[in-house]
Amino acid sequence: MSVRATVLCENSVYGNGGAVAAHGWSVWLETPAGTFVFDTGRGDTLLTNVAFFGIPLADARAILLSHHHNDHTGGLLDTVRAMLHGSSRECVPVYAHPDLFKDSFYDNKGKLGFSGLPHTRGALESSGADFQLSTEWREIATGLYMTGEVPRHTIYEIGDLNLKHYDKAGQIAVDPIRDDQTIVIDTVDGLFVVLGCSHAGLINILSYISEQTGKTRFHTIMGGTHLGPVGEEQVAQTIAALHELDIGRIGTSHCTGPKVAARMAHEFGDRFFFCSVGTIVES
Repeated sequence: MSVRATVLCENSVYGNGGAVAAHGWSVWLETPAGTFVFDTGRGDTLLTNVAFFGIPLADARAILLSHHHNDHTGGLLDTVRAMLHGSSRECVPVYAHPDLFKDSFYDNKGKLGFSGLPHTRGALESSGADFQLSTEWREIATGLYMTGEVPRHTIYEIGDLNLKHYDKAGQIAVDPIRDDQTIVIDTVDGLFVVLGCSHAGLINILSYISEQTGKTRFHTIMGGTHLGPVGEEQVAQTIAALHELDIGRIGTSHCTGPKVAARMAHEFGDRFFFCSVGTIVES
């Protein structure tokens, strides 16, 4: 199975004059099982870049969402509408976790800013979104999987303590972001992994993928690692653990941050690449 992934939304853009960068993440996935939109960015750049790169958005089989944060879901409403415009189909399948509609916040020195999905479920469904919600590992199309909730086993993958939500008691607390999901595509050369933000912890994610697939060869790993906002211990131990895995190439984006991305470029040499708007990765 061959794969072609084109980055549509990311924090940076290089060498693609006319494309637009903004904090967020979205990838156009072309696979033998069809085309898919993975995440939709913050909402203000996706359709501009779709037009710039000539992406046939209406051909996508479905939208896949990594988690509920607005820098991954902000463009959802516009994407659904664009996919249905002039189309004979009545709805767009949207694969996500049930926590997609939860409220969450970013704690900026005690000031909480809303970071959840910026659209109501009603508005999305009335525009044609057909939500397929699950917490489980599942095969979306032949050879293409979503992880569902990822078990957390590593001690050092603590995550971003500034991300908050309402706990069961209705109090503001650190959000474990249970809805964090990753895309896995099985290819003849190994697993092609497209990360969202890796809130579950990159090593937790890769370990779970190997557990579910029975495979340990990662042809490609690309996407957000969320190593930018976390502590040095998590960064150092994650990089050390990555060196123990069979990885053909690894590319970082978005929440990895420039300092950690540069560090990983040094660590992994020719196996490393930067993901920015317009980056194309093929298997």
